Amino acid sequence: MSEKPAGGARSGPRRRRLTIGACAVAALSLAVAACSSSGGNSGAGGGSAGGQNAASSKYPWCGPKQASIALADGFGDNTWRELTRYSAVKIAAQCPSVTKYVYTNGEGNTQKAISDINSLVAQGTNAIVDFPDAGKAMLPVLTKAYQAGTIVVPYRVFPGGKAGQNYNAYVSTNFTSAGVLWGHDVATALHGKGNVVFLGGPPANSQSLAEYQGLQSVFKNYPGIHIIGQKPYNVTNWNPATTQQVVASLLSKYPKIDAVVSDFGTALAASFTQFQKAGRKIPIIATEDGNSLGCDWASMHKSDPGFKLFTVSSQTWMVEYAMRYTIALATKGKVPSSTVVPQQNFENSVSSKPSKPVCNNSLPATAIMSSGLTPVQQKAALHGVIPSLGSLR
Repeated sequence: MSEKPAGGARSGPRRRRLTIGACAVAALSLAVAACSSSGGNSGAGGGSAGGQNAASSKYPWCGPKQASIALADGFGDNTWRELTRYSAVKIAAQCPSVTKYVYTNGEGNTQKAISDINSLVAQGTNAIVDFPDAGKAMLPVLTKAYQAGTIVVPYRVFPGGKAGQNYNAYVSTNFTSAGVLWGHDVATALHGKGNVVFLGGPPANSQSLAEYQGLQSVFKNYPGIHIIGQKPYNVTNWNPATTQQVVASLLSKYPKIDAVVSDFGTALAASFTQFQKAGRKIPIIATEDGNSLGCDWASMHKSDPGFKLFTVSSQTWMVEYAMRYTIALATKGKVPSSTVVPQQNFENSVSSKPSKPVCNNSLPATAIMSSGLTPVQQKAALHGVIPSLGSLR
């Protein structure tokens, strides 16, 4: 996939629309004060000379008690996680009460992810935000950390258990809702008939399973639509190389694929070359947003009118809500009133502006247009340049 010039004139208006949308979501849990950081306009915030009082008034989730915070990723080696890493430290830097920030990468290895949590607890880390890629396999170590007095907040992938018993809180989003949104878009575009492939992440992860349920809740009303391939989803591990292999295999097995649904748009876009190699057109695509998707659509849709693109926000910014919630608990700040981040439609190629696909040719193909990070921040994150806590203050 490559950068393609199209839609550059829309990138400014889209950014403004997105910042407003992010603030609207934040209002559900953080009130108006939290919105000022969602647009990603500055990495500094409350760590400047204004001190704790200024930080507390601007960011009520930042309390007076000093604390060390960690983000523990079960798997950190894709572009989505690179952007979340930047977003996480940006939020930590806004609270001067955060004296130390640590990041760990489980590298897709459940035992390493477990070891990372144990190590953070042994180091005396006060609070841990965890992306439990391994799902329920992470519950025992999260429970152990919680019972040891560490503040524990898993987010996005459900590890099982209950808040107040196994961890402090679970910051979630309604993935079933994402599946429903995709299902309606695909069913409408297919006029109720066709073969659909669903690509998910690691085996048995709660996100992909919930999205599949959402798709099924829509498709049950369309007997002419059939989900083909592995059930409940084709496993990609949210890895672009694996996604390419899976797509190549599906193309060789099924002569007719009318739509592809995926919960990692950037990885899916990396597989478009497999369609070209197979002499096939890009079908209807429903997924999470990514710059490469918008750029590919801009260059291909005129010659391939069947390439219709529907996206929801990739929610890389969801880590910001998990960080704020955790920092509030750890520093005795104002705890947000909600732990649920709603899904949002982002792009729809068959609707009128401004929801058509977005391509910004000044950013890498792997950029995510709904991230809320500035272009400079995205470029840094996608080149592996993650700032330290101190450098943002």
